[in-house]
Amino acid sequence: MTNNTSLIQTKDATIDPLWVRILLTSIAVAFLALFLLVPLAIVFSEAFKKGVHVYFAALKDPDAWAAIRLTLITAIIVVPLNALFGVAAAWAISRFQFRGKTILVSLIDLPFAVSPVIAGLIFVLLFGADGLLGPWLSDHNIQIIFAVPGIVLATAFVTFPFVARELIAFMQAQGAQEEEAAVVLGASGWQVFCRVTLPNIKWGLLYGVILCNARAMGEFGAVSVVSGHIRGLTNTIPLQVEILYNEYNFVASFTVASLLAFLALVTLLIKKFIEHRTHLQLLESQKPVDLGVNA
Repeated sequence: MTNNTSLIQTKDATIDPLWVRILLTSIAVAFLALFLLVPLAIVFSEAFKKGVHVYFAALKDPDAWAAIRLTLITAIIVVPLNALFGVAAAWAISRFQFRGKTILVSLIDLPFAVSPVIAGLIFVLLFGADGLLGPWLSDHNIQIIFAVPGIVLATAFVTFPFVARELIAFMQAQGAQEEEAAVVLGASGWQVFCRVTLPNIKWGLLYGVILCNARAMGEFGAVSVVSGHIRGLTNTIPLQVEILYNEYNFVASFTVASLLAFLALVTLLIKKFIEHRTHLQLLESQKPVDLGVNA
């Protein structure tokens, strides 16, 4: 009886009063409404302010299409490269011990510490006309800055930690027991990766890819520095939004911005789904894997 009373008292002591829960919940809801829901609502309301026909007319603008196309091209190039780098880096850091491992982890985190504008300036100093490699590039008729390659490089630098950081923590939490068992059973390195590692990290990999893609399509600072703001050629969606807004073309500006807002909402939904699947994968018991290796 004493033990039951003690358990009840302990349980009661860990539950906040009703008014505290209501207050904290109200603050959280108000914060989300003020900084998330209201801005999103304003973006879409301003985009459709003059009607659906004006909205789609703004999207049909050649400069808008050029910005959308360049943004998609940049993401298509950057995201797979960062995914490959993320898998390789996570594999090396979570599975091996080597000199310089701490330095490698720190370098992966570098884009989080460096301002995107500074990152863009670094590429200008390297590849610009007066930069370190500028004269050589000019002699060989290669243009990096104020062209698509510079935009791709700047975006890749800003976004490359996303996949790696997600997979490093994910693979360290999973451990290497299944992979070691596969090696003992005679599986080759490629078989271990394809039949054990990749299925185990698929949700973490997809999670990192989604975040990387969202950041790549929404990057402004670094791209703004290296693009040159050449209309119809080097403007991505965020840069196009800025130009239209500065020209007081608010409907067109919010129309293009609504594409990024819609991307953010879709990313959030996919992110929550992947988080749920990742959590289930980490909780479920490990099952034997058919390696396809002859004993």
